[in-house]
Parts: sequence; C-alpha cells; structure tokens
Amino acid sequence: MLPAVISERQQLSIGAPPAQKALGAVFGVLFAAAGAAFTLLPFVVDGWLQHAFGADESCPTSAEVSGIPPELLPPSVRECIADGSWFAGADGFGPWRLIGLLGIPFMLVGLYLAAGALRTAAWLEGSRATVRTALRTRTVDLATATVTPGATTYRRNRGTAGETTVQAPALIAADATGTRITIPLHAMGLAQLPGPQLRALAEALGGNPDQDARSMAVQLRTMADHPLGLTNR
Repeated sequence: MLPAVISERQQLSIGAPPAQKALGAVFGVLFAAAGAAFTLLPFVVDGWLQHAFGADESCPTSAEVSGIPPELLPPSVRECIADGSWFAGADGFGPWRLIGLLGIPFMLVGLYLAAGALRTAAWLEGSRATVRTALRTRTVDLATATVTPGATTYRRNRGTAGETTVQAPALIAADATGTRITIPLHAMGLAQLPGPQLRALAEALGGNPDQDARSMAVQLRTMADHPLGLTNR
C-alpha cells in the first residue's frame, strides 16, 4: 500500500500586511455604512418630508381610490392626490426615495473593498496554486498549466510625496478549463517574494513538461538565491 502524500500549504506573501488589511477593512465597512445610511435616510424621513411640504393627511391614498376613474373623483380629491404623488408617486415610491437608491453603489463598493482587504491571499499545496480575491477563489495545477510571464502594477510609498508606480514581474497560469490565475512575484514592502516561497513555486513548476515553465522555474530559483539582484562575476 502506497503511503499517503500530504501536501503542506505554503502561504504566499501577496496582498497587504495584517495592519493594512485591518485598516482597509475598516475603511470599506465605513464606506458601505455611509452608502447604507444614504440609501435608508429618504425612506426614514419620507413621511416627515411630506408633512413639511404640506402634504394633506386627510387626502386619500392612491390605494384607496384605485379602480375609480379619475374623472369620477371630486376635483378637490384629484388635486390632493396629484400634489401628494410628487412625494410618493402613484405606487408610493417617489423622487425622494429614488434619490436614496444612489447610495446602493457606494454601499456595494464599500463591501467590495472590505472583502478584498480581508480575503486577498494566495497559497501553494503541492503543485496546486490557489489565488483568492474579493469575490472568488481559483486554483490551477502548475504542473500541467500553461505558464507565461506577466507583470503587475502597484504603488510604492502611497500617500506620501515619494509615491511612485512600480511594475513588478508576475506568474500567469491557465489550465485546460480556462481557469486563470496571476501570482505577483513581489510582496508588500519587499522587492520580491521571500526565498522559500520562490523555491516552492519553482518546485511546483519543475514537474511541468513545458520548456517555458521549466525556464521560469530556473529563474525563480535564481531570484531566491540572489534576493538583492546581485550575481557573482
């Protein structure tokens, strides 16, 4: 009987560090809360707005006169309903409440930012690489995938006078089903992933029969052996 093969999970240092993740999550939640408040406020104060603008509470609602042809209603009732409909509309959903719907996109963006800050991660289990983003998780087997070099762009020294945009190398892998992942080869605050992580990626690519994948494995080992980008002459 063959022994069971246990693949230890190797976490990859992509995404923000824990402190920045917490800050990003808090910002996203606050952004979502502001959007939710903007959405709910018109619904909460709609009755007050109608009263403030002189809506007549004795005026029958649209539901109460539904089915009655307008020409059969007394002129005073028709005028009353017409004035009140500016606030609530014929179906009880007027302009003030429609304005509140503008907050929904902000609420969704805030939730997306919070989810992205907390969920973004990547790891290796044997030759299988998994990348998790705000909305989905994808896994590709690097031993059989089509692997190509790529690049990612990120901001260094964000929010300071020395803020710059930096392009860093990345590994792009796609399997036969069309599943595609991108693994940045740099870590937050570091020019590249730590050596053990680069070697783990190289090991995962080592079983790939494609020559380009094997060449990238060699380059990853070189990066791991020379983290300062210096080589012996």
